[in-house]
Amino acid sequence: MAMCLSARSGGPIQALTATARCLMLCRMDIGIALPTMCRGYDRRSTVDWSRLADEGPVSSISCGERMTFHNPEMWTTLAAAAAVTERVRIIANVSVLPAHPVALVAKQAATIDVLSDGRFTLGVGVGGRTDDYRSLAAGFGHRHERLDRAVGELRSLWSGEPPSGATDPVGPACVQPGGPPVLAGALGPKSLARAAQWADGVVAFSVGGTPSEIAWSAEAARRAWADAGRDAPRLVSGCFYVLGVPEPDRVLRDFTSEYLGFLGAENAAGAAASMKTYDSDTLHRTLDAAEAAGLDEFILVPGSADIAVLEATLNLIGSR
Repeated sequence: MAMCLSARSGGPIQALTATARCLMLCRMDIGIALPTMCRGYDRRSTVDWSRLADEGPVSSISCGERMTFHNPEMWTTLAAAAAVTERVRIIANVSVLPAHPVALVAKQAATIDVLSDGRFTLGVGVGGRTDDYRSLAAGFGHRHERLDRAVGELRSLWSGEPPSGATDPVGPACVQPGGPPVLAGALGPKSLARAAQWADGVVAFSVGGTPSEIAWSAEAARRAWADAGRDAPRLVSGCFYVLGVPEPDRVLRDFTSEYLGFLGAENAAGAAASMKTYDSDTLHRTLDAAEAAGLDEFILVPGSADIAVLEATLNLIGSR
């Protein structure tokens, strides 16, 4: 995968428009998450962020799953986003699959695949918050093994096989043959080795957009797929950030501290204090590093629901 030359590079390339540069040189997509984990997110946020992102140059919109938090429910939000967009890919990033009945997730994913006319990608993982499992009356033990089995069951259900003990299949039929692509929310060597048996790719995350973390996780995923005798996986990663609002450093650190509160106050505060992805130069360096690492897509996860963040992000992407 070719590295995208930055708009800040020297030479004749500077004479080209930002759009032309991106079309000619960029191979990495840049997606944006809906700010569902931010205070102030509401109905208007879903509509405005989705529609504005759909106008481009964003490649995807996404959101993640938490139960014991103030965010809206992931599947409902993604369904709404799918219904008001026409172009961008819709990504569940990620569903904590072992905490749910597999047939229900299969039906939810197939429904969004239909609503989006085949623009849906499903990220799955085991999560790490015991409270979320407890709130769903789901067991926390053996969740890695349960995830392995659940992905196989998903694909079987999407192929039209009825669930165990049933006579009729789970519908609706997916628009994408065989069902949506499945990405694994995996990072460690053991998790990646398991994911290499069943996933189409990996969706990783670097909280602070650290170049070394991004490069390490990409190489670890490639190595796991090679060890499994498979072609290179689709590689997706992301980070928290804030742009376009007053005191972006404070906004980002407050958001990070609240979101990571489940790790304990001291750990959350330490992570928040280290955040630096609140200006364009730092984000350009993060995106440059992701391109250099050969990622297929990088997802920017906002720390504010203010629409000014999205407007500033679109300008940043357009300038590359």
